[in-house]
Amino acid sequence: MRKAIYFDMDGTIADFYNVDNWLDYLEKENSYPYQVAKPLVNFSVLARYIHKAQKNGWIVGIISWTSKKGTAEFNQQVKAAKKKWLKKHLPSVLFDEIYIIDYGMPKNSCGQGILFDDEERNRETWGAEAYDVNNILTDLKNILEG
Repeated sequence: MRKAIYFDMDGTIADFYNVDNWLDYLEKENSYPYQVAKPLVNFSVLARYIHKAQKNGWIVGIISWTSKKGTAEFNQQVKAAKKKWLKKHLPSVLFDEIYIIDYGMPKNSCGQGILFDDEERNRETWGAEAYDVNNILTDLKNILEG
């Protein structure tokens, strides 16, 4: 297995689905929820683990989808908002790879290794090690120490 760890964003590291009226914003092609979502885990700890992983030769990246029914123009706004969100919330992390791909595209077409994702179907189709979001920091710590 390739020494790589990927994180989904929405519902995995970003509390996107708890932004008030998130679906209404998306239907109006407004990227506001992607901009204001709160972190779902302690990002100081997450950043430390990411730095440790990279120091030990792991590739660390993001694989996240654009909006389900977004136009090409809106999806470009979503990509920009997600990248800006990562820089804001994890400023010390330089991700090795960031893929913001069309909604529904198989995530394993972008990477191999370990995936953290809130959607069961993404974990099932990943084809390698995939973890849910219940214990991201504990699971990541165990991976890096194992």
